[in-house]
Amino acid sequence: MMRALGYPRLISMENFRTPNFTLVAEILIWLVKRYEPLMDIPTDVDTESDRIFFIKAVAQFMATKAHIKLNTKRLYQADGYAVKEMLKITTVLYSAMKTKQMALGDRNEEGNSKFKFDLSSRISDLKTARQLASEVTSKGASLYDLLGKEVDLREMRTAAIARPLEINETEKALRAAIKEVLESVEKTKDMLGNVVSDETSLDNKIEKKKQELERNRKRLQTLQSVRPAFMDEYEKIEEDLQKQYDVFVEKFRNLCFLESQLDEYHRLEQERFEEAENTLRMMQHKLREDERDLMRSSLKDEDSDMDVPEDEGSDSDMEECRPSKPRPTRNGLLAGRGARFIGNMQGGDSDESEDSEIDVDEDGPVSRGARPPRGGMRPALLEESDNDF
Repeated sequence: MMRALGYPRLISMENFRTPNFTLVAEILIWLVKRYEPLMDIPTDVDTESDRIFFIKAVAQFMATKAHIKLNTKRLYQADGYAVKEMLKITTVLYSAMKTKQMALGDRNEEGNSKFKFDLSSRISDLKTARQLASEVTSKGASLYDLLGKEVDLREMRTAAIARPLEINETEKALRAAIKEVLESVEKTKDMLGNVVSDETSLDNKIEKKKQELERNRKRLQTLQSVRPAFMDEYEKIEEDLQKQYDVFVEKFRNLCFLESQLDEYHRLEQERFEEAENTLRMMQHKLREDERDLMRSSLKDEDSDMDVPEDEGSDSDMEECRPSKPRPTRNGLLAGRGARFIGNMQGGDSDESEDSEIDVDEDGPVSRGARPPRGGMRPALLEESDNDF
């Protein structure tokens, strides 16, 4: 129907599954403008008071102008019930539009069928005319009969009017009427007497209730003035409870403060531990890098010392006179690494550290006992590497 009336947008029941007051307000404003274009309706619906004023204005306008009663509560809900209320206005406008269209259609049909006569469409009119004609005939016949009796009836009417009134009958009628009036007056007086008695009884009851109320007030005052026996003990216990509560609050506050301090101390200790651990890790990594650089430099020095240019003589003689080239083994590397880790991390005299390294290297082959020739070359190599540095 809204689409037939010319509403600019489509409306579905899905729009009113949840309260949608904005859409309801827009439709109501459009319907009011459709019904009365010059009507001024407030369009502000931001606050609750504005919405209530808007709903009241629309309901009052439709009640006074269109005689349509709207349920304001359902309109304010802005859901399916509001749609039912808006259908009342929509139905009136839609029916008016249809009536106008039908009238225009009838006019067009009459203009088109001026010179056409369709007997089938006039059958009902013919039946009605025939029935009315029969009724007119019967009524005329009855009226004729009554007018024929008017001569006799006229004489009887004039005789009744001319006859004098009987005083006795009139007096009896008046006395009966007076008696009825007196009886009603007596009944009214009895009712008034009952009202007076009822009033007196009610006054007595009110007086009794007042007296009872006064007694209860006095009793209440006496009870309030009397101090209970256990009140002193109650006040004392209440003071003790307040003191204990203050102590509890203070201890609880101190406990919370100490816990926070303890958490802060643990956090600082954890940060220090992590920082120290990172420092140790970095120092270990640096020492390993130094050890690797030292081993590489020592191996390069050994290779340079052992490479001698060829002189006169046979290769076999040179091989007999050349000492066997020491090969660094894994045990030797581990021994070298062990020599590096002996000592304190704070640093000290370089001579002591070198002596400790030499002692460890010398003791290493003796404890192993498996390869004395290869182990025997380690001190000389270390001395050479130290000299190089």
